[in-house]
Amino acid sequence: METRELVIIGGGSAGMAAAISAYDQGIRDILILERGPFLGGILNQCIHNGFGLTYFKEELTGPEFLTRFVNETKKRGIEYKLNCNVTSLSRDKVVSYISQEGAKQIQAKAIIMATGCYERNAGAIGIPGERPAGVITAGQAQLYLNEYGYLVGKKVFILGSGDIGLIMARRMTLEGAKVLGVAEIMPYSNGLNRNIQQCLIDFDIPLYLSHTVSKIIGKGKLEAIEISKVDEKMRPIPGTERRFECDTLMLSIGLIPNNDLLDNIGVSVSSTRGSKVNEHMETEIPGVFSCGNVLHVHDLVDYVVEEGKVAGLGAAKYLQGQLPTHENVLYTKAGEGIGYVVPSCIDLANAEDKVQLKFRVRKPRKDVYVEYRLGDKVLRRMLKPAIIPSEMEIISLDKKLLEGEGELTVSLVEKEAK
Repeated sequence: METRELVIIGGGSAGMAAAISAYDQGIRDILILERGPFLGGILNQCIHNGFGLTYFKEELTGPEFLTRFVNETKKRGIEYKLNCNVTSLSRDKVVSYISQEGAKQIQAKAIIMATGCYERNAGAIGIPGERPAGVITAGQAQLYLNEYGYLVGKKVFILGSGDIGLIMARRMTLEGAKVLGVAEIMPYSNGLNRNIQQCLIDFDIPLYLSHTVSKIIGKGKLEAIEISKVDEKMRPIPGTERRFECDTLMLSIGLIPNNDLLDNIGVSVSSTRGSKVNEHMETEIPGVFSCGNVLHVHDLVDYVVEEGKVAGLGAAKYLQGQLPTHENVLYTKAGEGIGYVVPSCIDLANAEDKVQLKFRVRKPRKDVYVEYRLGDKVLRRMLKPAIIPSEMEIISLDKKLLEGEGELTVSLVEKEAK
């Protein structure tokens, strides 16, 4: 069996950033295993601009963004293998994969998971009606159009206002298709505000909030859909149906971390559906790290890269014996109005002077305080004029503030409650 110091599963932006970071910390025996035919992952099909504004301070397309990391990876001579499907891991860090060379195993000293996320599909929400051709996820439609040159339909309706769906509404319109509208089951959009403006409002594409697709119509091929208003329990309201003749229903109904490999070996899962990690992105298994969209779904690839760098640095420290484990750790908790907090725990003995927390709120709120509390002690309270689920929040706290008893809880507090 082949032995490697560091195996990185996934060659997208998180995986390449982790590899570069580990290499720059002195780790030379690195292998990236990528399932696709190219490095870069999902960015290969994201030909729209808007990438790199935070990390590079300039606006790039997805391929332009990933090319910079591919070049840095190659410049360092970091080894990678394409068309490799990792089938399983073991808790003692044996990686099993299949490629054109056959089935192989690698004994790794450290592993970084950077396998990204996948889309929820029609089966996940059980839309009533027929099951004709023409119902497709937005990401799959993006792949067909941007990489293969296939226009999946000419009369399109989109369910869900996730960013990929919004971007595809604009993309399909620019290619000559008619986008009839976007239905969103929530009373607010799940996409970034800039995508609502640039992809819907600028193209006069209607957004139907508090609506869902209540029926699919078509034998063999999609002919039409019906949308309905929903009540406070997200149930379609009879009598509110509207019919749209269309040949394509595009689904943008959420992303799920592709965390099956770690799930299968019993690694603890957080409310993000990714693994629980500490501030170095290390899971409960020493030497196994997780970063990027496999850990929690990000809104900007720039943040994915930063997280990959943290995981690479953590793996390097682990391999160099500079990351001992401690039993006394500080646990984080998602309080009132908060969906999740990353990391799940903080080892104060090994943490940097500034500890970064990432979280999302459950629903849009205005004029609320974000409160950081350690046990019964309020560490900080920050007023937010507006805060929305589609934008991840990031804050850095001084490590010295975190010394004390109890959990570190992030909560929303009404302005009047101060």
